[in-house]
Amino acid sequence: MKTLRRKPKRSLRTILIVWFVLFSVIPLAFVTIYSMVKYEKAIDRELSQRLSGNAREIEIILNDYRAALQQRRDRYVRDPSLLYHLQMGDGNTVRNVATPWVRVDDVTSLTFFDREGRMLASVFKDDRNNIRSFVPVQDAVFLSAKYMAQVKNQKEVGVAEYGDNQKMNLILISQVTGTNNRLVGYVEQVIDLNRSFLTKIKNRLKLELILFRDNGEMVAASHPDFYLYKKDFFKSYFHPGSDLFFDLNVRGNPYGFLVYPLDWGVSKFYMALGASKSESAAVLRNVNIAFMTVVGAVVVLLILTILVTSSWVLKPLYDLVDALQSFESQEQAVTIPVKNDTEVGLLTESFNEMSKKIWTARSDLRKKISELESANRELKDTQTKLVHSAKMVSLGQLVAGVAHELNNPIGFIYSNMTHLKDYADKLIKLVEVAEQEPQKLPAAKEDLEFDYIVKDLPKLVTSCQDGARRTRDIVLGLRNFSRLEEAKLQEIDVHQALDTTLNLLQGEIKGRIEIHRQYEPTPLVHCYASQINQVLMNILSNAVQAIEGTGHIWISTMPLKEFKSSKESKGKSGWVQISIQDSGKGMSAETMDKIFDPFFTTKGVGQGTGLGLSISYGIVQNHGGEVQVRSQVGVGTEFIVIIPVYPPVQEKSLTT
Repeated sequence: MKTLRRKPKRSLRTILIVWFVLFSVIPLAFVTIYSMVKYEKAIDRELSQRLSGNAREIEIILNDYRAALQQRRDRYVRDPSLLYHLQMGDGNTVRNVATPWVRVDDVTSLTFFDREGRMLASVFKDDRNNIRSFVPVQDAVFLSAKYMAQVKNQKEVGVAEYGDNQKMNLILISQVTGTNNRLVGYVEQVIDLNRSFLTKIKNRLKLELILFRDNGEMVAASHPDFYLYKKDFFKSYFHPGSDLFFDLNVRGNPYGFLVYPLDWGVSKFYMALGASKSESAAVLRNVNIAFMTVVGAVVVLLILTILVTSSWVLKPLYDLVDALQSFESQEQAVTIPVKNDTEVGLLTESFNEMSKKIWTARSDLRKKISELESANRELKDTQTKLVHSAKMVSLGQLVAGVAHELNNPIGFIYSNMTHLKDYADKLIKLVEVAEQEPQKLPAAKEDLEFDYIVKDLPKLVTSCQDGARRTRDIVLGLRNFSRLEEAKLQEIDVHQALDTTLNLLQGEIKGRIEIHRQYEPTPLVHCYASQINQVLMNILSNAVQAIEGTGHIWISTMPLKEFKSSKESKGKSGWVQISIQDSGKGMSAETMDKIFDPFFTTKGVGQGTGLGLSISYGIVQNHGGEVQVRSQVGVGTEFIVIIPVYPPVQEKSLTT
């Protein structure tokens, strides 16, 4: 039977609507903030327009500088003495001709090059405004090939360069032509934009100025405080899409700065022009105070009203909130008394009913959780036993092969020990004869076959050494393969890991399988070494067992720069691919779909657990890599293992 919905006698929603209609705080606050922001933006916009006009005036000054350089250049290149000595490559005379020009002109330096771009002479003003010169004597100085190519096409080129002494060099490089427009050389004129230049503009326009490179680094400024900032402090104001107008305090006074782009020929740079906002800030502060006073009065009135009405409107809500917050810590259902006949009272009754139902459901849930935890523990124990069983099977197969491989050199050494003992006894007898009866020594040597011992003993010792060396290599390979003490990430060489695994399988490979290696240079891989060795052992062991009789195994490695994987690897790129291909019997499509499933195996009963490839797949996945398989029945199978150089950081898998 459907129950009717209970309605409150009085609507709390109606009460709240009346309150917010009477006290329209939000609209008033919105209008206030909007007006304050708009007024401030209007002030900034007016200041930005004024600074933009000043920036265009500075742009005109730079254009005048370039026009003046062009006029002086035209005067220089008409001097017949300069043309003659420039053509003759006489640097000393060129310097003497150019020195008076630098002394009376506004240029900072004047440099001349011959038609091949080799410097002949340079006359310049130092930091103290003294005239100095430079004429290369031994080491040749050449004009930049890039600038020469541009000048040949455009007759002149403007370039801005930056020095380390808080200044910018405006350079104008031009061709110098003689009669019949024949190229004679090049002239380079330089004007410095430094703090002195900015101070003159500051005094003229009543502004603060900052000069920037095209990448946002500060070069020079009109105020000494700007040099206290880092060079890249202002770079954020030069990002694409950012506002070219920003605020900055200069010794406690607010300034508005406009970043204006300038260019000098092929080079671009920036200049920030700043004007004080003290007067406009004072006006804005008074307006803000007036707005905030009105809003504050309304807010105070609203607070007083809420304090008066909270005792009969909000207190039930607080009781309900307290009950909700204490719900988790209570050992029984939480109920609160109903003291209100509004929606809050109805909500309280519903809460009490819900509390009882939740308590009942929680008790049932605890029982289910306990049962699930018990089942989960049993499942983990079973999983651990299965993984251990699979490792023991693989270890048993490995130990059997290694034991067979160790038996050959050890048996060979043991069989040689009989001959070594016989040779040692005969040599001792010869020594005794030589000490007691020297005259019988030739007969004794012939009787004891001394010549044969001398010939055969080194071969016997060499054979024993070879057997001992083979035994040592097998034991060393086992130690490098296991690395049980290295339970943390480390760098390994995949080529060394492959060779070590092949050495351990040598007993099954020797005499019937030919190994083809194609290793490319690969980086060291950060991984759990014992886990990766286990993967290589499982895949190579399967490849060996897949070949009936004689066959071939091809192993190749290569680095990969990019590879799409479901896991990321610490933000560092780089992958290593390992390919292991055999000439075995191959697999069908149905078998390939199941080879990574736990407990699936194509071997007979007692010959495999079906967990080797499943564990290997999990190890590679935990390292952030991937395993790919290609196979064709009667042709063979190829396993491709792709692992990152830097795997994702995570705990060691249970498969170790």
